[in-house]
Amino acid sequence: MRPRTAAVPAPGRPVGRTTGGGPAARRSGPALLGPAFVAAVAYIDPGNFATNITAGAHYGYALVWVIVAANLVAMLVQYLSAKLGLATGEDLPELCRRHFPASVVRGLWVQAELVAMATDLAEFVGAAVGLYLLFGVPLPFAGAITAVVAFGVLALDRRGHGRFEQAITALFGIVFLGFAYDLVRLGLDPGALLAGTRPEFAGGDSAVLAAGIIGATVMPHVVYLHSALTKSRAQAAPWRALLRSQRRGVLVALGTAGVVNIAMLVLAAVLLHGHGLGDADPILAAHAGLGRAVGGAAALAFAVALLASGLSSSSVGTYAGQVVMSGFLRRGIPLVLRRGLTMLPALVVLALGVPATDSLVFSQVVLSFGIPFALVPLVLLTGRADVMGEFVNRRVTAVTAVCCVAVISVFNLYLATKSLVGA
Repeated sequence: MRPRTAAVPAPGRPVGRTTGGGPAARRSGPALLGPAFVAAVAYIDPGNFATNITAGAHYGYALVWVIVAANLVAMLVQYLSAKLGLATGEDLPELCRRHFPASVVRGLWVQAELVAMATDLAEFVGAAVGLYLLFGVPLPFAGAITAVVAFGVLALDRRGHGRFEQAITALFGIVFLGFAYDLVRLGLDPGALLAGTRPEFAGGDSAVLAAGIIGATVMPHVVYLHSALTKSRAQAAPWRALLRSQRRGVLVALGTAGVVNIAMLVLAAVLLHGHGLGDADPILAAHAGLGRAVGGAAALAFAVALLASGLSSSSVGTYAGQVVMSGFLRRGIPLVLRRGLTMLPALVVLALGVPATDSLVFSQVVLSFGIPFALVPLVLLTGRADVMGEFVNRRVTAVTAVCCVAVISVFNLYLATKSLVGA
């Protein structure tokens, strides 16, 4: 759905009427934390569980630096997406439709829908495994329960964006607290953690896994979504104050997500590294290892965190799908139909009994193909003065963004190629 005429600026003109501070500006910070934490949920989804736990199990602390680098890139990407929505009053798919040829827009929409299916695969499998660990629910039924709960969370949006964002932020908090509890009980090696921040690989397979971590971190659907969440705030306060507030929100939310991702890797490094994982599923092995090492409460916290991650990211993924179709095609379909279509592959995978972590890692390979299709338009549009006006990217921002897009695209192409050829 297009924004109301009154909310859409002329090309190149920011929505904000003034650039000062004042009471409205001071109130804008909390208002923008919601969108930032909704976006951050995608950075601690079950795909991150799979890649980070696998990395810790096989390579210990060695790939901590990859998580740090990926989260720094994510902060820049989400900042640009949020700024785009604030500066134009439109979201990224809408601006693509406005400024790109129709054939390009249709291609972007098709790949975005495929990405939505891959996203649902990771999120449904993760939530289903969480329900299985907690209650012993068979995975296919657990997937259906996940769909029902996701609908309930999405229904909160009808009462205003705030309710939906508060629910997602609460689930985000559950994931954070779950891993905080586990780390306190389990402990870590500060020296090894610091050594893991030194950029180096532990062989070719670790490079593939590093690419998988990046693919699980920078998520195409949430790049589209963040601009949609902030565009409605465009007239809430002076524009420059809003920009500062959303920058702080991105730093806080994604900084917290980065801590959670590191905690996932550390947990697996302490429990599983050097213990001969073999063919065991890393996520299930981490849960069992927690129970043996520090007791059932820690294992429970892990399972609850996984469930909260799957439920929250599933709801966010469906919301993003609505934004994508509305923006690229200027039309929508009933939410029930969209959810049914995108969750079908996930339910099939669960019914076939495919190993959970294998299916999660595979979903990140598929997602990797969609990353350039979201990031390239984002960098192009935020770099255009006729779109952003005086808030166009500065030269250093533009160069940094181009370099990040190039590195991410190369890493994910490498991941996809290695995975597809089985090398």
